[in-house]
Amino acid sequence: MFKKILVAMDSLETSNDILAAALFMAKTSNAELMLLHVLSPFEEGYPNMSIQVSKSSHLNTHQETISSYLKQRENFEQQSLALLRSHLVQAIAKGIKAEMTQNFGDPKWNICDLARTWGADLIVMGRRANYDLKDAIHGSVSNYVLHNSQCAVLTLQQQH
Repeated sequence: MFKKILVAMDSLETSNDILAAALFMAKTSNAELMLLHVLSPFEEGYPNMSIQVSKSSHLNTHQETISSYLKQRENFEQQSLALLRSHLVQAIAKGIKAEMTQNFGDPKWNICDLARTWGADLIVMGRRANYDLKDAIHGSVSNYVLHNSQCAVLTLQQQH
């Protein structure tokens, strides 16, 4: 049925249900998996950088703020990568051919682009129950993928 399943995970801590469904589908159809996480400033948990500029501000204070932000971002990226690797190990332990990638950018474009270039015939991804201001401004990732993907898309409702 499906031979190549792209598993798009937005918030890696809430991706267990998405992964479980993808593992089940891959195992039953002997498909291979591509696990994808897209680092995005709009993602929950992504470090926020705010610099307060005032007349009394010193250059060292701004440099310290930037340095702190870069360390937080690096830690976030490494934690996300470690969790993605643990999902990969889980898939391989079940005898499923799998690989992973962590990209940076807009999730909706990354998902559609990787699905096309990798040759996925199914995308498994989550969708949030609540539609918030961020979705109104940036657009829902799942909605974009549903309407712009060149393959089948399975969206799973995420519970918060």
